[in-house]
Amino acid sequence: MPGHLLHNLILFGRVLRGLGLEVNTARMMDLTQSLSYIDVGLKLDFYYASRALLVHRREDILLFDQAFEIFWQKLLQNWEGDELFRSRSRYATSGNPLSISANSESERLGGDEPSTKSELPSGIEVARAYSPQETLRQRDFGDLNDDEIGVMEGLIDQLVWQLGHRSSRRHRQGSGARIDWRHTFRHSLRYGGNPIQLAWQERKVRPRPLVVIADISGSMERYTQLLLHFNYCVTQVYSQRVEVFTFGTKLTHLSHQMQEKNRERALTEVSDAVVDWAGGTRIGESLKTFNAEWACRVLRGGAVVMLISDGWDRGDPKLLATEMAFLQRSCYRLIWLNPLLGLPGYEPLGQGMHAALPYLDDFLPIHNLTSLEALAKYLIRLDRRRTVRRAVAHKD
Repeated sequence: MPGHLLHNLILFGRVLRGLGLEVNTARMMDLTQSLSYIDVGLKLDFYYASRALLVHRREDILLFDQAFEIFWQKLLQNWEGDELFRSRSRYATSGNPLSISANSESERLGGDEPSTKSELPSGIEVARAYSPQETLRQRDFGDLNDDEIGVMEGLIDQLVWQLGHRSSRRHRQGSGARIDWRHTFRHSLRYGGNPIQLAWQERKVRPRPLVVIADISGSMERYTQLLLHFNYCVTQVYSQRVEVFTFGTKLTHLSHQMQEKNRERALTEVSDAVVDWAGGTRIGESLKTFNAEWACRVLRGGAVVMLISDGWDRGDPKLLATEMAFLQRSCYRLIWLNPLLGLPGYEPLGQGMHAALPYLDDFLPIHNLTSLEALAKYLIRLDRRRTVRRAVAHKD
């Protein structure tokens, strides 16, 4: 758990105790442990978990709601500790919603951050707010400045990536429907050779291989840095199950570089390996190279293919359609991630995108953090049951 989050949870507990709620150390520890089971980046999930664990009287719900909204969305500068208790007293006597006022010098609950910590009131420090992070989660990757890109990379690092599973041909002891004769006979020796207790087998399951083919042409330049960081994060989680390729006018295999543990060194090696940065786009020719030289090696074991591109193509659309058809037949599921799909009013009218659409199983956006979170949840759902293969477009 990030240090500032733990600090703010402790501070929030103090505020609730100051308002009269029965919040003790054990309940705060329960709340801290619950964060491993929810997505703390989703405000509603965090709100309901906090309320369920910290509020134990119906009459305190309204007070908790007001305190939660103020604390997690506003900076706590200029709060007076005594004012918290006076607010609780006014609430208890009048039944009105919580109202916490600021100093006479500044009648607000949030504002510019003070220049030094010494200017903060005793016992109260600036709390990190939900609203800036939630705003950043919705921002298009292409609109971020350098500082925001650094913050976004940290948020991408926190995403949980789990590939869907597939059934193996091998079996193991378990609760399946197949009798494990070897273990059954072995156990029968305890009873004079009588198979009193049957042993059972179930199929082994393995994570599905993932193949990422990313467009690094000129039209994708403003998305390239964060999308490469996304590829790096996924590769670090499943280094032996992920293959990464980039293309502009030619295909480049980058799996070895992405497996480097040092991120800066990995991206430097990627930069040296790729020779067609921010150039033209020939999707069909790049996929032809992939299908001829790499498909038989990396599309094994029910692999999922994610093709990241805006669909702008200077090549032959007929060639693209032919290679997309071959690629779909060769993999378990073919997903096209398009950063333009998240833009209002976008229609896939380009010749490249138009040629590829009939062969896609899923057509998803990948333009902000919210779309990446949705993608992570979708990959988890790719389980052992084969899903219907049809093109499905999803927007935020």
